[in-house]
Amino acid sequence: MRLLATLVAALLLALPARAQDFPNRPISMIVVFAPGGATDVLARIVAQHMSGTLKQPVVVENVTGAGGTIGGTRGAQAAPDGHTLTVGSLGSHSASPSIYRNPGYDPRQLTPIGLIAGTPLYFAVRKDFPAQNFAEFAARARAEPGKVSNANAGIGSTNHLACALFGYRSGLKLNEIPYRGEGPALNDLVAGTVDSACLLAPAAVPQIQAGTIRPLMIASPERGANNTPSSTEAGLPEFVFQGWNAIFAPRGTPAAVHARLAGALSEALADPTVRRRIEELGSIPAITAQQGPAPLQALVEREVARWAEVVKAAGIEPQ
Repeated sequence: MRLLATLVAALLLALPARAQDFPNRPISMIVVFAPGGATDVLARIVAQHMSGTLKQPVVVENVTGAGGTIGGTRGAQAAPDGHTLTVGSLGSHSASPSIYRNPGYDPRQLTPIGLIAGTPLYFAVRKDFPAQNFAEFAARARAEPGKVSNANAGIGSTNHLACALFGYRSGLKLNEIPYRGEGPALNDLVAGTVDSACLLAPAAVPQIQAGTIRPLMIASPERGANNTPSSTEAGLPEFVFQGWNAIFAPRGTPAAVHARLAGALSEALADPTVRRRIEELGSIPAITAQQGPAPLQALVEREVARWAEVVKAAGIEPQ
C-alpha cells in the first residue's frame, strides 16, 4: 500500500511538471484543408506568432479530404499533450455531425483553444463569365439548369454549406463540383475551368483585388472588397453567411497546457500586425469577448444545432 501511495504521489507530481515544461518540442498544427484556402491562410498567420510566444516552432500540416474530417479525426485522436492542434472551420467542426454519419469525432467533445476569426463569404465567377451581375447570372442559370458549374471545397466544407444555402435561398440548380479544399477550387476558378464558386474572404479577396475573378455579391448586408454588392443589393437578401476558423486540441488535454495554448492565441490576436493581416484578407479577427475556450465551446454548441436544421432543410443527405 505504501508503494502504491508513493507511485500515485509521484504521478500526481509529474503531471503539473509536464504541463509546466510544455511545450518541449515542435507543435504540429493540422489544417484540415488544402494550402491556399481561408483555413490555411489564417492558420499560418497565427502559427507564426504563437511560435514566438511558445518558444517552439508551430508547424502547419495540411491533412485534407472528406470535408476536413480526415484532418479533424487525426487531430482528435492525437495524444492529448498539446503538441498536436487542429485548425477547423464551421464545416469541419460544427456541421460535420450532420453531414457525415461517422465523421470520426464529435467537435463538442474536443478541447477548445479559441476562435481565430470570422470569415465573410463571396459568390464569384470566372473573370470572363458573360454575366455582369447576379441578376444576369441567375437568368443564365435558370435558362440552363445544371449546366453552370460551381466549385466548393468538398462535401461538408464551409464552402459546400454556403453553396447549399445559396442554392436553397436562390432556387438555382448549379452543377456542384467538390474539390479537396478551397485552394484547388479557387485555382480552377482563376483558370476558368469552372464558372463560379463560393469563396471565403481570405481566399477570395486577394484574387478579387488582382482582377483574376469577379465577385457578384458578398453574403452580408454590407458591401465587401472592391465595393462588391451586398446580397441585399444583389437581390438575394436571404443569403447571409459567415464562416469561422478556430483552434482545437484533443479531448483530455491538461488544463495548464490548455491555458498556455489559449494564452498564446490571445497574444497573437492582440498583436496589431496580426490583426491587420487578418483584416487585409477581409476576415474579422476575434474580439476579446470572443476569445478563449469558453466562447468557442458555446459557439460550437450553437452551430452544431443550427446546421443540423439547415442541412435537413436543404435536403443534404448524410455521407
